[in-house]
Amino acid sequence: MTEFVVAIPARYAASRLPGKPLRLLGGEPLVLHVARRALQAGAREVWVATDDARIAQALEGLQDVQVAMTDPAHPSGTDRLAECARHAGWADDTVVVNLQGDEPFAPAAGIRAVADALASGRAPMSTLCTPVEDAATLFDPNVVKLVRNARGEAMYFSRAPIAWHRDGFARSRDVLPDGIQWLRHIGIYGYRARFLQQFAAMPPGSLEQVENLEQLRVLEAGFPISAALSPAPFPPGIDTPEDLHRAEQLLASGQA
Repeated sequence: MTEFVVAIPARYAASRLPGKPLRLLGGEPLVLHVARRALQAGAREVWVATDDARIAQALEGLQDVQVAMTDPAHPSGTDRLAECARHAGWADDTVVVNLQGDEPFAPAAGIRAVADALASGRAPMSTLCTPVEDAATLFDPNVVKLVRNARGEAMYFSRAPIAWHRDGFARSRDVLPDGIQWLRHIGIYGYRARFLQQFAAMPPGSLEQVENLEQLRVLEAGFPISAALSPAPFPPGIDTPEDLHRAEQLLASGQA
């Protein structure tokens, strides 16, 4: 198994769900669930990079999790993690897994898979994807889709339904046409610590600003991103009150 560390960006002022890391899921703050998932995956170190002392306090009882207090002005989670890496003093070749702070059901196998995809590929960055199962998901702009090349590297990420099935969607957009596997992006990333710093220092790209997808900065700059299929189901993260309600139901069902 690839040795890796996990860094979890946890910003208090989430636009669609303010105070998200501290929202309760099963009676406990969301950030606690995410940190436990990272520990269960076998990370060498688990860090939470936050901008708020209340989030740090919520983690005080969880052993083996360290907190980096980072600049509240950071424009993105990548910038926050780059500062965390400097706090932690990771060597340049350290495999860093960026586990989003709104992924309370991230499977251990998926966390390990993104580290393995980075270690086994030529790309300086890795991520995961999973098949799209219905047309409603494909056409949902809140669900990010991607297409891959023959090496399993991302060619593009988009909120639009890619690839566009010209003939099939001319007939109907209610069902997925046969003959192609559409892919949903899972927002977990792996990179070496030195590339994390390089990524954070890159200026935002035009495609990134159009789609509001930070990973497009890497593709537009000419770097490949390995995109492996997740070996385990990876439920969507929590962005809205409705997502949190669904997460409560999933947790109560015992299926998470």
